[in-house]
Amino acid sequence: MKNAIIVHGKPGKEEYYSDKYPSSSNFAWIPWLQKQLIIKDIKADAPEIPHAYEPQYELWCTEFERFDITPETILVGHSCGGGFLVRWLSENKTVHVGRVILVSPWIDPDKENKYDFFRDFKIDPEFPSRTDGVIAYTSDNDFDHCKKSVEVIKDIAAEIEVKEFKGMGHFIPMHMKSNEFPELVADIIS
Repeated sequence: MKNAIIVHGKPGKEEYYSDKYPSSSNFAWIPWLQKQLIIKDIKADAPEIPHAYEPQYELWCTEFERFDITPETILVGHSCGGGFLVRWLSENKTVHVGRVILVSPWIDPDKENKYDFFRDFKIDPEFPSRTDGVIAYTSDNDFDHCKKSVEVIKDIAAEIEVKEFKGMGHFIPMHMKSNEFPELVADIIS
């Protein structure tokens, strides 16, 4: 049975602890995407990563690996969640998955090492060969560190496809002016 795992990004600490913002797994287009996949008979989960504002790789792995990950599993990651998927797929060389979509992935391209999340991590140039295709989304007006992350990933793992959008920013509601993301559903289903 096809399933999907949608991995959210890194919220600010203020957002994480504020009741004025939804939980990270319920932010932006994630709940909308989850429902669209369910309608198409694709079981869709969006794990809520504890203390995501200060990413700890092992904790993200624990939460992510609670779900079935098979050759039919579709993976979608936003921002830090996309970077997490690149690292996880690079380090789990025996795992084959379905389609992978990285929405404005972030991998700490400037090696600021603010978090241990991407320290001592190397992208496996072969990770796309263990998927049914990897697409990275970027936008002409996204954050520079996310645009640079896409360039770094593409330079190392040349098999990925990059789709550039106009005016979508960091693919969050205040930039997209919407919580719906039909292009994402189309790429998952195609």
